[in-house]
Amino acid sequence: MAQDWTIRPAGLDDVAALSLVGGATFLESFAGMIQGKAIVEHCARQHSVQAYQAYFDKGAQIWIAETQTGAPIGYAMLTAPDLPGAGAGDIELKRIYLLSRFHGGGLGAALMQTAIAGSVGFERLVLGAAHDNARAKAFYRKHGFTQINERQFDVGGTLYDDVVLARPLNDDEIK
Repeated sequence: MAQDWTIRPAGLDDVAALSLVGGATFLESFAGMIQGKAIVEHCARQHSVQAYQAYFDKGAQIWIAETQTGAPIGYAMLTAPDLPGAGAGDIELKRIYLLSRFHGGGLGAALMQTAIAGSVGFERLVLGAAHDNARAKAFYRKHGFTQINERQFDVGGTLYDDVVLARPLNDDEIK
């Protein structure tokens, strides 16, 4: 079966697409679990075009996944770590988002491998995930992540429990 998507480095010209995919995937994942007004405000703030511009300004690396027609369907983003338990030598997989319609076809794994390959010079990849997101946690375990800490994530003034996961990076993976 032919691959019907591509992954490429994202740039400032892609902030609108990243904003759309970011908001859509957050809504898709957490609607019904987070109060409506809070999730809308969170997406408007955390997934705005300006938020993605700021990530680029701070040195984020982002790769965007697109269909063959150029429609954005996912992305992976690396940033400086901002998680409890992270330390020197770590880089954070801040987001790895993919529209659910594209789950199970290898694109999530390809985004993960792209992020790992982009982690040159770092010793460990860290990330945060909702403690009750079993599907995401299984995906991360499959890719070698283990829990190193916990945190609380604020959405609209309500705190949600997250796990902090990490996996070592080795030179063979990031070449």
